[in-house]
Amino acid sequence: MDFLRYFRSRQGEMVRLLKNLVQLESPTSEKKAVDRCCAEVLKHLTGLGGLVKKFPQKEIGDLHLIEFGWPGTRASGGPILVLTHIDTVWPLGTIDRMPFYLAGDKVFGPGALDMKAGMVMAVFALGAISNLGVKPRRKIWLFINSAEETGNDDSHRQIAALAKKAGLVLCLEPGLPGGTIKVQRKGRVVVRIDCSGRQAHASTPDKGVNAIEELMAQLQKLKKLKIKDLSLNIGLIGGGEKANVVPEKAWAICDLRFWTSQDLNTLKSYLRELRPALKGARVRASLQSFTPPMEFSPASRQLFNRAREIASSLGMDLVPGRSGGGSDASIASHLGLPCLDGLGPEGEGMHAPHEHLLLPTMIQRTALLTRLLLEL
Repeated sequence: MDFLRYFRSRQGEMVRLLKNLVQLESPTSEKKAVDRCCAEVLKHLTGLGGLVKKFPQKEIGDLHLIEFGWPGTRASGGPILVLTHIDTVWPLGTIDRMPFYLAGDKVFGPGALDMKAGMVMAVFALGAISNLGVKPRRKIWLFINSAEETGNDDSHRQIAALAKKAGLVLCLEPGLPGGTIKVQRKGRVVVRIDCSGRQAHASTPDKGVNAIEELMAQLQKLKKLKIKDLSLNIGLIGGGEKANVVPEKAWAICDLRFWTSQDLNTLKSYLRELRPALKGARVRASLQSFTPPMEFSPASRQLFNRAREIASSLGMDLVPGRSGGGSDASIASHLGLPCLDGLGPEGEGMHAPHEHLLLPTMIQRTALLTRLLLEL
């Protein structure tokens, strides 16, 4: 079956569904809006015979797992877990100033690239499998996250539970330029550092212990931590009361990113063993959030090599790449599951006003996704 030709013939339908999903705005914080957009996707998937399992949520949009199995599908080896998300970073009303539109091969709109195009790809790939009567080697599980952009403990638990039963993971986050998919992602920890000192009058600073000076010393030490390619962003900071008072309290919240689990262990060990730089000061570090790194394991390398063979038969050249940001695939990868991420279309401007995807790559990647679902 020539899936490239097939999906080129369906391009208009794919763009119409993408337009519909983009115009159904779905910022993570707006549960009703997210559920409304997800309902549109589920309408298409249930029409293909998918079995929907809903995980109701109070604060975020409901989470959904759609299970597909066809007569004669071999159950051995575990299902293919396809990871998607329906939420975006864009607040309600963005569509009025950032309308959906096409300009040549570019498709613009809030959330079009990240990652409603990936959702369209999943709908049409599964539709082709269902309608054309071709049989995958495995069962297929499609997970729709409603809070990927902000992170959510319940969604992370669901992904981890599914990953333990699956055979491999395909994540439809946007691809990188030039046919590159993501086989490595940095892990991320958000750390709060609290420093305490002793208050005194600014005219006699030696009688106090300056918490801000202690915090500055701790942040300088953190910046010098010997972890290769560690990125540190001091995102929030506060402390003190008045210019003429030696501050008793100071704090900072930092975003740290790293490539390997060993880097994570080094970082955790460092934070556990923090010691004050100033006599009489106290310092404490607390973990605010955590996303594991996605490493290019031997199992993922083997999966990538097979995917590259399939892509080559479609005239595509897959290239392994890496990203400094995390995704839901990072959770599955941390559990040892082979993962490929960034299988969505290429484009630019995620979380920016010029967000757009390249339409030909959405067609190509949908053909590739269909072949991967059938042959892996």
